[in-house]
Amino acid sequence: MKILIATEKPFAAAAVNGIRETAAKGGLDVVLLEKYTDKAQLLEAVADADALIVRSDKVTEEVINAAKSLKIVVRAGAGYDNLDLPACTSRGIVAMNTPGQNANAVAELAISMIIYMSRNQFTPGTGTEISGKKIGIQAYGNVGRLVAKKAQALGMEIMAFDPFVADDIMKADNVVPAGSLEQMYSECNFISLHIPATPQTIGSIGYDLISRMPAGGCLLNTARKEIINEAELVKVLTDRPDLKYVTDIAAGCQNELNEKFGKRVFATPKKMGAETAEANINAGIAAARQIVDFFTAGCTRFQVNK
Repeated sequence: MKILIATEKPFAAAAVNGIRETAAKGGLDVVLLEKYTDKAQLLEAVADADALIVRSDKVTEEVINAAKSLKIVVRAGAGYDNLDLPACTSRGIVAMNTPGQNANAVAELAISMIIYMSRNQFTPGTGTEISGKKIGIQAYGNVGRLVAKKAQALGMEIMAFDPFVADDIMKADNVVPAGSLEQMYSECNFISLHIPATPQTIGSIGYDLISRMPAGGCLLNTARKEIINEAELVKVLTDRPDLKYVTDIAAGCQNELNEKFGKRVFATPKKMGAETAEANINAGIAAARQIVDFFTAGCTRFQVNK
């Protein structure tokens, strides 16, 4: 059986080697499609693949239909909105992600962005210290917990909101559970977003929540750009000249944000959360391991289209 690694943005060589070694232990061959520039290349390559590993590459219904032998697709990373889950399900294809493998990389980026914005993007002028400030974490999963741990080490107070995590778990980590999103936004100097893009969350972060933030507040998004109501973001930054916004996913209106708000906003040139050698290797090898476990033991622990 064959695993296709299809990546417009390739894995590091060490990750590919690790994937090959892991696959070989399960008796699976690995084929690479790297830096492809045309969807037709992907459609041709996936035709006889039994398994598919991607990063941010879009696995659409067209791709699924072209993959006549495909049994499993794994997104090497936490987010999986680039996978057409209904199309996978209709074909009986198992779709998985690799939760936690990029978590430390994203958490470190989040903390660095908080410091960057607090110090005027490292330009002349008086900034502020983050020690003693309060950060609110929206979604207390793998990334959120690491952000909390690192922020605590820097002397920050931590509040979190996650309806799927028990208060006792947060309290055990010395994190204050927020009674509501409104409470958290009202009390925290920084809000760090870690929610997925789902029908329930798309466009959910808008004027009502952001405008509740204390004076000088900063909203940080290392999750998905779709969760932000961009028109309302522009409005709240206009009405509240003290607020800031920082992200590693440029908004659709990022040029407008830059022109109107200058150093109060910042976006990295591309998605940066998982852009470390360690995260790259961890996610790739985890994807291969999950595929091997699926074929050898029927394991579907990380299936996202159940």
